[in-house]
Amino acid sequence: FNNLVDVDAALDCVREFEQPAAVVVKHTNPCGVAEHTSLEQAYRIAREADSLSAFGGIVALNRPCDLATAKAVAETFIECIIAPSFDAEALELLRAKKALRILATGAWLGPDFAEAHMKRIGGGLLVQDRDATKVNEIRAGRVVTTRQPTADELVALDFAWKVTKHVKSNAIVLAKPGRTVGVGAGQMSRVVSVEIAAKKAGELAKGSVLASDAFFPFADGVEAAVAAGAVAIAQPGGSV
Repeated sequence: FNNLVDVDAALDCVREFEQPAAVVVKHTNPCGVAEHTSLEQAYRIAREADSLSAFGGIVALNRPCDLATAKAVAETFIECIIAPSFDAEALELLRAKKALRILATGAWLGPDFAEAHMKRIGGGLLVQDRDATKVNEIRAGRVVTTRQPTADELVALDFAWKVTKHVKSNAIVLAKPGRTVGVGAGQMSRVVSVEIAAKKAGELAKGSVLASDAFFPFADGVEAAVAAGAVAIAQPGGSV
């Protein structure tokens, strides 16, 4: 059951990206996400974003899994891998991993596909539309600081924003263009999520951007992000 839930979370996340991308999920949260012109490199970067958490995780790819990517996946223990399809040589190699579940989706859905999401609550179901990603949500945002984000920062913010949507609240993602460097998830206070993301990122937090799934209720979360080295922040707004 847990593996199927994680597969669903990983698949929903990796569908956000146009470039070859890989997502590693652990306990429904992405611990590493990356996109790259090479699918193998996308996976390696995603795995190394948090290699400790990636052990025993779920991997989702948005391109057919080739042999080079399969070899990279086979280097560590992974519970499940899901992709649109698998090359014959890749499938042969992965099938040798007896504890690995292999899923091929066939037809591929983009980031804007419509779907009803259901959440069970006591005595019933909560049903709502899937949160389909809109084009250029970040670039359509309002800059409320004197300094404007650079072109590279906008690219990184757009990437972080897509990932944050799939992290459990309180959700904080530190990223650089095409890759996450630290994720803070599921904490009771937003500043602690920032601190966890910064700890995961280490030195890579310097020069990173931050995306938050809700506004910062106090300045402490922003101050912690700046202290860690973040240079730009995307958040929904609503706080004074």
